[in-house]
Amino acid sequence: MVNGRKLAEETAMPSVLEDDDAGAESEKLQLGEPRASRTEVGVRGPEDGPSNLDGNDQDRGEGEGEEEDEEEEELGGEEPVISDEDYDTDLELGGREEAYDPSGQARYMEACDKLQVVPASYFLRHVKDSELNMMHRGLGPQGAKALAVPLVTNTSILRLNLRDNWMGGLGGAAIAEMLKENCYITDADLSNNNLGDYGARAVAGMLKENSTLVRLNLSGNHFTDRAAEFLGPALVTNAKLQHLDLSHNALREQAGTGQILGEALSENTGLRSISLAWNSIRGRGAVLLADGLGGNISLRAVDLSFNGFGKEGAVALGQALKENNVLEELNVSNNRIPPEGAVRLAAGLKVNKTIKSLNMSRNPIQNAGCYGILKSLLENKDSAMEALDFASIIVNKDFEELHAKAKDILPALTINHGGRIGTFGTAKT
Repeated sequence: MVNGRKLAEETAMPSVLEDDDAGAESEKLQLGEPRASRTEVGVRGPEDGPSNLDGNDQDRGEGEGEEEDEEEEELGGEEPVISDEDYDTDLELGGREEAYDPSGQARYMEACDKLQVVPASYFLRHVKDSELNMMHRGLGPQGAKALAVPLVTNTSILRLNLRDNWMGGLGGAAIAEMLKENCYITDADLSNNNLGDYGARAVAGMLKENSTLVRLNLSGNHFTDRAAEFLGPALVTNAKLQHLDLSHNALREQAGTGQILGEALSENTGLRSISLAWNSIRGRGAVLLADGLGGNISLRAVDLSFNGFGKEGAVALGQALKENNVLEELNVSNNRIPPEGAVRLAAGLKVNKTIKSLNMSRNPIQNAGCYGILKSLLENKDSAMEALDFASIIVNKDFEELHAKAKDILPALTINHGGRIGTFGTAKT
């Protein structure tokens, strides 16, 4: 007779529940060969049907067979006539068969028991909601792995927020494996979870297979240039994801990172918005990233703020604006762009027909840079610009006179700047 508990663990519990505490230290040392068994979430799906944890079905089937043989011998081989009233059901014979649970509550409790973590009562209360908000819950790696088990087959949750749970690479990998199988979740927030490059690799593998995610937040996860090596090819493959947040990570100025991300943006056809704010993309890396942006055909909004594009990056962005005919919003605030860089970027605005919003605030472009950008817009009769942000930048009388002229040519244009020389406060006109 098959042991019911053993059967349940073999079929209903994923290998992600195996004890991998000994492998936690190797997470950072063995990025090249992660152990698949530690992150798989291969749980039994609805097509496999429920299993009887008491093992009574098999015993009952054998017993009934012997009784039927004895009855046939006594009646000369004739089958007895059994009425509906006399028929014994499985429930009456004991060993109640568990119905399939699309919410996964039972599996979650089993997973918590096996991983020795306290079940999150919030999850049990909201498991059938369309949105699950479990940010700041301190799940940790084990708690994330337990949560991944029921989410594999959950059919209710469409938006998943696991922000700031310090899941680490192993917990993030378990969630990523879950998202390979789940075909209902369209919005996932995994920000501020210290996923690291190990988690980035797992997420990249998921993106190559997942076809339902529309929005993914990976902000604040200590991704380095190694993570870009994983995520770049995944973005080339995935055409379903529309909104990606990679801000507040540690993507640096290496040319390789800019090239990988630039090529990914150039070939990707699904993304509508991407944020690379608060990284350290600069120098040659910034140039290569901007080159890729020029060839993109789907992005509507790009946030590159708080990097270090400088003059080189601004020049490359100006060229990208000449080539790109779909981008509508560009944020390059806090990028150390000097006046010359702003003027070179403005060269792209002379021919661009789609950009509606440009944020150049908190760059040392001075009045000359602001004047050059506005002048370029006035020279473009097809300009779609609606908002210019020069916050913290002081302008002079020449700029204000040009702005007055712009009101007749571009009546929908609003400009925010740091005020006129000799005055105080921010002006928005």
